[in-house]
Amino acid sequence: MITPRFSCTQNDTSVIVKVYCPSIRASEVEINVDGQLVVLHVQPYFLRLNFPHPVLEDGQSNAQYDPTSAYLTLTLTKESSGQFFEDLDLLSRLLAPRPTQGEQPPVIEVLDSQDTPSERREASLTSEQQEILQAASNDWQLPQTAPDSLPSLNLTSKKYYGFLDLYTGYFTNIKFSENEVNELNDVESCPLEDRRKLRLQHEEDKWDEEHYMADFADDTFIQELLSWQDDRAEDENSFSDEENMILLRLPRKECMLALFLLRNHLSHDCIDIFDPRQERNIYYNLAALLFAYAYDNRTTMHDPTPESAWTICSLIPAFSALDPPPYGSPDSPAPNITEAQAVSSPSFDETELAATLTQSYRRSLAFPLYRSFSLAEACRRDIAGILSKGKRAAIHRLLEMKHTLDHHEVYYIYSKIWIDDYCVWLQTSGSDEKLQEMAAALSRIKVTKDMIGWDLLELEAATQRSGGSTPDSDDDSDT
Repeated sequence: MITPRFSCTQNDTSVIVKVYCPSIRASEVEINVDGQLVVLHVQPYFLRLNFPHPVLEDGQSNAQYDPTSAYLTLTLTKESSGQFFEDLDLLSRLLAPRPTQGEQPPVIEVLDSQDTPSERREASLTSEQQEILQAASNDWQLPQTAPDSLPSLNLTSKKYYGFLDLYTGYFTNIKFSENEVNELNDVESCPLEDRRKLRLQHEEDKWDEEHYMADFADDTFIQELLSWQDDRAEDENSFSDEENMILLRLPRKECMLALFLLRNHLSHDCIDIFDPRQERNIYYNLAALLFAYAYDNRTTMHDPTPESAWTICSLIPAFSALDPPPYGSPDSPAPNITEAQAVSSPSFDETELAATLTQSYRRSLAFPLYRSFSLAEACRRDIAGILSKGKRAAIHRLLEMKHTLDHHEVYYIYSKIWIDDYCVWLQTSGSDEKLQEMAAALSRIKVTKDMIGWDLLELEAATQRSGGSTPDSDDDSDT
């Protein structure tokens, strides 16, 4: 079955769904409305929408098909007139299946031998067969739980990576792909602790004092980049038709967290302890992704070049070394947060956030063409501005990154294992409030030059003594 292209709008009394389904017979359209769930079926299209609030199929509801435009328009009455249906533009969220109700199959008791043959057959079913019968009446959504105490066994040398560590096998033939971003020798068997060591060593090898001092001494063009303003007139609260098509084509993974728990042999009972900390790391890594976007956006003045894909991937530790947050720092180690604190305090820890940005700063000073601490500071302010506008603004930027990477013959792989899932996750689980909270934290934190670990202050002082540069306001404050 094909999921058709669609869009949703609303007014005070109705929800309007426009579905693009060419070459159909209007007489064959089947529509079923069940509270929040609306199912449309017409060969070869199938669309199941789960709205945040109930709708009705009454006298005011109707369906009209325009064969000229090939759009089927459904008008569904709101159960509560005037109620606002949030996130109708987040199409992946509407496509998510209705949560299972957790109802148990009915208990069957044989009272006497006068039961009918069908009743006797039902009574003889195993508990598993009864569960399947119950699931069949509930959209075939079989309930699943991971074993509570399954031992952790490593039966393969492969390691997992990507969003929520859900991927493996994508770099099996890395030696033949000419991937200049990859910093790992054997990606598929390299554990996380070794990835971090290799990444840090690679950064040390690529660090070039003379390059940094040259950019500090002659910063004319960097000053132009610092003064550049991204003044695009765009609507952050809506997506274009092209963006909607991209979002609809994304793989829908409503059970990403469940997959993570299953792969790590964790029970769903652990979710209250596990989820806040893991979710916080997802937000931290989003800041790293947007830092890379902000750097490329500012250095190209929003006109991506053939080098943009390499620049973006090189600046993100989770891409180049499959090494996502959390990070520690010798100068500012991440605090030891207890499980109880992780659950009770959803706020972002500014030390952890600063440690995340420190990795991005280091890479921006070791790899790309323009290596300036002031430029890294400008990127931090840029991502704070993006996140302050909420998840739709973040999705816009991720879609730009996705477009850049998808058109590269090698680096498209990072779009598949990271950006696609981030776009889905932001639509279905991202929080505007948490993004704005992180934006406020990014505006407050201070990444100092001594946190980078490359004696930047001494190098700048030596450059100034040789008459190569005069300190600016940023240089005076970063001690």
